[in-house]
Amino acid sequence: MGQSFLQIGLTLCIVIAIAPILGRYIARVFMGQRTLLDPLMNPIERSIYLLAGIKRKDDMTGWQYIRAILFSNMIMAIFVGVLIRYQKFLPWNPNDFFAPRWDILLHTVISFVTNTNQQHYTPETTLSYFSQVAALGFLMFTSAGTGLAVGIAFIRGLTSKKLGNFYVDLTRGITRILLPISVIGAIALVLLGVPQTIDKTLIVETIEGSTQYLARGPVASFEMIKMLGENGGGFFAANSAHPFENPNGATNLIEIIAMISIPAAMIFVYGIFAKNLKQAWLLFWMVFTAFVILVWVAVSGELQGNPLINSAVGAEWPNLEGKEVRFGAIQTALWAVTTTSTMTGAVNGMHDSLMPQGLFVTLFNLFVQIIWGGQGTGTAYLFIYLILTVFLTGLMVGRTPEFLGRKIEKREIVLASVVLLVHPIMILIPSAIALAYPFSLSGITNPSFHGISQVVYEYASAAANNGSGLEKLADNTLWWNLSAGFSMFAGRYIPIIAILLLADSMSRKPTVPETPGTLKTDSLLFTTVTAGIVLILGVLTFFPVLALGPIAEGFKLASGS
Repeated sequence: MGQSFLQIGLTLCIVIAIAPILGRYIARVFMGQRTLLDPLMNPIERSIYLLAGIKRKDDMTGWQYIRAILFSNMIMAIFVGVLIRYQKFLPWNPNDFFAPRWDILLHTVISFVTNTNQQHYTPETTLSYFSQVAALGFLMFTSAGTGLAVGIAFIRGLTSKKLGNFYVDLTRGITRILLPISVIGAIALVLLGVPQTIDKTLIVETIEGSTQYLARGPVASFEMIKMLGENGGGFFAANSAHPFENPNGATNLIEIIAMISIPAAMIFVYGIFAKNLKQAWLLFWMVFTAFVILVWVAVSGELQGNPLINSAVGAEWPNLEGKEVRFGAIQTALWAVTTTSTMTGAVNGMHDSLMPQGLFVTLFNLFVQIIWGGQGTGTAYLFIYLILTVFLTGLMVGRTPEFLGRKIEKREIVLASVVLLVHPIMILIPSAIALAYPFSLSGITNPSFHGISQVVYEYASAAANNGSGLEKLADNTLWWNLSAGFSMFAGRYIPIIAILLLADSMSRKPTVPETPGTLKTDSLLFTTVTAGIVLILGVLTFFPVLALGPIAEGFKLASGS
């Protein structure tokens, strides 16, 4: 137990150390400044721009950036859908898998193109190696790159710069950030025991004389971009609880750091673009403090264990249901908080077995989306809350709200409200429909309050582009594939459109001279108010759901029933 707490402390220290360093590097990449990878990547990028007909210096307006995202993502989705549909006739299919059912195929394509990676299928018995690597692996890079580009464009707009060119941002995000780190990380995972092979399923005879089938494949390369790009979809159904994806404590540490590194670094990217590292550090500590508190709540719940079991055995035992022994309750709780706070969605244990405290924390992360947040877009959501805080505090003192020297007016507040309102709509409405038909639609396999959480979690995961789930939900049905697919699609692209229009609007505003009455946004007081606004807007929106789910379940367990 002491070793697990030491690893949590080590993880947090590494995050504090690398976030500003990686942030400076990412800022240099997107500001067009010189980096160590220039000699290698400049010729490659020039070739890509030449073949694609991209003019590197052509900046886009908000709508041009949006159209580029939608068009490119649509082409990618069609391309990947065709690859999976005809995987039977393509190479690297040693197990001769046919195409999955049409609704599973549609759900999977939407899931991976939106950076969600929610899986309603068993990967090792459904997709060929070629489909896993060339189709889904391709989308893992491009969907993460898309989110990163959106975050950078939003930061540019807030800091009165032009939004840039989506195709250039996507290319540089992949070639300079995602690909190099993924290569290094994959090599480290191979050295630590993660397989990387294209051999077919291994058939062995056990000592009892029975036959066992061991699925394998090019796992290490898939695993690293899955974590770094906040993708989360597993090469195996057990995801990172599988010993081939995450065999030991060292790989567990690497994968947690990979999940959190870019979202944490993006806060410092903003600070460098805005030339205000003081505000970046304040926001970093705000998010970091919230993260530590949530980790403490989840870990405490798992260490206290199930009171019904403890009373039966006459001792207090940690909750080990759904946990891998090599990680235990503490490391599983840390992972659960990290994967939902970063919108990654990978799991190293079953979230369905978390105690109510852990379930409350994971749902809270999916609801607010800014405790670290998704790839690039999480930073945008954080600054949406900042803009709303400026607006509300400005109203309190009777001044026109200003942020970074530009006025916040009706258009910006409407767009910010769209970003924040789409999320609860995509969760609560489909959840209500599913719960209204518990036998024909919902697929609930858990009793009472936990069953409500099971349904709400699935849609929260979809709308937040997270992808994790409370397992045992009967989600491989037409209803779940189509409804969750719609939540993923709308939860991804409607906020992106609003975010980019808001950034475009801010970039065009004239700078307002600073006066003695100008609200300082880089103060501890303003950062504290922002945290309060996040808590009020985020929690109160979903409080009835939390009360009917994990809170009620916690009271029920505490009462001994």
